[in-house]
Amino acid sequence: MKQLHIVLIPSMAQGHMIPMLEMAKLFITRGLKATIIATPSFSAPITKAQSSGLEVGLALTPFPPQGSSLPPNIVSFDQMTNPDLTSKFLRAMEMLQDSVEAILQDLRPDCLVSDMFLPWSADSAAKFGIPRLAFYGTSYFSRCVSDQIELRKPFNSVTSDSEPFLVPGLPHEITLLRSQISPFFLEESDNDFAKLFKQMNEAWKKTYGEVVNSFNELESAYANHYKNVIGRKAWEIGPLLLCSTSDKNQQRGKESAIDEHECLSWLDSKKPNTVVYVCAGSVATFSQAQLRETAAGLEASGQNFIWVVRKNKEEDEDWMPLGFEERVRNRGLIIRGWAPQVMILNHAAVGAFVTHCGWNSTLEGVCAGVPMVTWPVFAEQFFNEKLVTEVLGTGVSVGNKRWILRESEGVERDAVARAVEEVIVGGGAVEMRRRAQNYKEMAKKAVEEGGSSYNNLNDLIEELSDYVAPTKQDTN
Repeated sequence: MKQLHIVLIPSMAQGHMIPMLEMAKLFITRGLKATIIATPSFSAPITKAQSSGLEVGLALTPFPPQGSSLPPNIVSFDQMTNPDLTSKFLRAMEMLQDSVEAILQDLRPDCLVSDMFLPWSADSAAKFGIPRLAFYGTSYFSRCVSDQIELRKPFNSVTSDSEPFLVPGLPHEITLLRSQISPFFLEESDNDFAKLFKQMNEAWKKTYGEVVNSFNELESAYANHYKNVIGRKAWEIGPLLLCSTSDKNQQRGKESAIDEHECLSWLDSKKPNTVVYVCAGSVATFSQAQLRETAAGLEASGQNFIWVVRKNKEEDEDWMPLGFEERVRNRGLIIRGWAPQVMILNHAAVGAFVTHCGWNSTLEGVCAGVPMVTWPVFAEQFFNEKLVTEVLGTGVSVGNKRWILRESEGVERDAVARAVEEVIVGGGAVEMRRRAQNYKEMAKKAVEEGGSSYNNLNDLIEELSDYVAPTKQDTN
C-alpha cells in the first residue's frame, strides 16, 4: 500500500493550531506522511516539532496575504478587537486560497484536512480530486446542539433572555437561554460571521467527512446522533493530546510565562486535590471589574489556587484588590501570560479546573481526571458547559449566562467562591472526582492499540486508501 500524504491547514489561532499539529503527529506515528500549511506567525511549534525529530512537513503561506487590507501586524484571531478588523481578517483568510492551491499543486497530497473557518478549501480539494476532511475542533455534543439551534431556531419560542428553551431532538433534555447563544445564530443579519457560517454549510456538501477531537466513550450518544440521526460522516480520533506524545508534561502552545520548576515546587508543597487551577484560555478577556470579583472570590473560597491572567492586563494592575497578592501569598500563585497547563492539571495537588470550556481545555481537564468549574464566555463554550455539568456530571457552573466576545463580566465574588468550594470540598466533590477519574482512564484506553479512537483512525486510513474522486457525472 502506498504511503498516504495528508495536508493539514489550521486557521490562525492557538486553539486551532495546537490540535492540528497533534493530529499531524498522530498521522505520522501511524505511517502516513503529513504536511502542515501554516502562516509564518504560527510556524514556530512546527519547526520545534521538526527539530525534536518529528518528520512533519511545513509549507508557509504569507499572512496577511498580498493585497489584503488587514494591517500587517494582525496575524491571529485573538487580535481581532473590533468589527472592522474582524471583517478584514475574514477576507484575508479567503485570500489565502490561491497560495494554498499553489502549494497543493506542488505537493499533490491524497487528502486535505482543513479548519472549519476555511470553507473555500472544499473547492480546492475538489480541484485536485482529493477528499476534504473538515476539522471543527469541538465536541460531538456541541456540533449536535449547534445543528438543532441553526436548523430549528428553538430560541424563538421564548420572549425573554431569562426564560429557558429546550433544544429539541437530542439524546438528553438540554435547555439554554437566548443570552447564551451566539448573536450570529440569533440575528437574521448579513454580518461577516453569518456569511462565513453559510459558506461553511455550503462547503459541507462538498466535504468527504469530519475528523473529531473526541473519543466515543466520552459522548457516545452524541457521536451516534451526529452520524446516524443528523447523517454526517465523522471519525472521532482523540483526545489528540494523548495520541501525540506519551509525555504528560508536554508543552502545548506558546512558551510558558513561569519557570516550570518554580511552578512544580509550589505544587509539590500542597496536599493532593487541594489546588484550583483557574484559566480562561487564549482568547477570552475579562473586564477589570470581573478580574476584581474573581480575585475576591478566590480569596473568600479559602482554597489554594493557581490563576492565569492574560498578559495584556499586566501593564495595568488597577484591577487587583489592594494587598491581594500579599494576603494570598501562601496559597495563591498568579501566572501572567501563558501557563504550562497540561503539566499543572496532571499534578496530584490539583483538585479542580476553573475553565472557559474551550474544547482543548475541556479535553485537557478530562484527560487529567479533574472536576471542573465551568465559566463559558463565547463561541460554543456554553454548549460544552452543558456536556460537563449535565451529561458527564464532572463539574459545576459558576453561573455566567451571557455570551460576549470581549470584556466579559457579571459573575460576582460569591458565585466564584461557592463554585470553587463546591467542587473541592462540597458534598458532591468526591463523586465528581470519581467520575472525572473514570473518564481519564477511558481516554487513555481509547487511543491505545485496539481502543475506539485507534480503530476509528484505522477505518479512516482504509477509506482514504480506497478513495476514488467522483466524476463530473457523480457530482451533478
